[in-house]
Amino acid sequence: MTLPTSGLITINDRGARTATTFGSVSADGGNMVFIKKLTASSSATLSFVNGASDVVLDSTYKEYMFTFSSMHPATDGAHFQVGFRDGSTDYDATKTSSFWRGQHEESGSTSKIGYDTDFHLTQSTSFQTIIGSESADNDQASSGYLHLFDPASTTFVKHYIAVVSNSNLNDYARVGYTAGYCNVTAAIDAVQFKMSSGNIDAGTISLYGIL
Repeated sequence: MTLPTSGLITINDRGARTATTFGSVSADGGNMVFIKKLTASSSATLSFVNGASDVVLDSTYKEYMFTFSSMHPATDGAHFQVGFRDGSTDYDATKTSSFWRGQHEESGSTSKIGYDTDFHLTQSTSFQTIIGSESADNDQASSGYLHLFDPASTTFVKHYIAVVSNSNLNDYARVGYTAGYCNVTAAIDAVQFKMSSGNIDAGTISLYGIL
């Protein structure tokens, strides 16, 4: 495409920069490449393992995105969680993270936003909660996304960012923001999602590579 000689342009749908002189550039930057979709049906876990069942989770892409749609727990009050594997058989890569949430009650009587110490991690091998207090009501679920950066690096820690919205068991519209890193230099070769208790009753998770 041909860009204007001045003004603002959008770069990869992620921001704007002031343009002075441009030629022609490719419109391919920032494209999402679909890799794999998993569908839950009373599933204990949903796992994306590099090299298994057409999953790619290596140096092919510097950034990967997981999207969640209508994740529904079998157990009231369960937390939706993620774990990362760094070459072992367990999803116990050491993590440090921050967790923020905002919520607003259906009745309009309660709203709040703040840092949640219940779900942050400090050099922990536990699974990372990315949204808490899920409702098992038939009409309630969680949706959102998680970005994992440079999982194949053997030099740097592996950063992740998640944003998840749900309607929780107390009838709150809630959003959770998670930012953290796997404090390992080994490559992350698999990612697993689960509920803190009970199964994932329903929902889909799709994996994309970001060009």
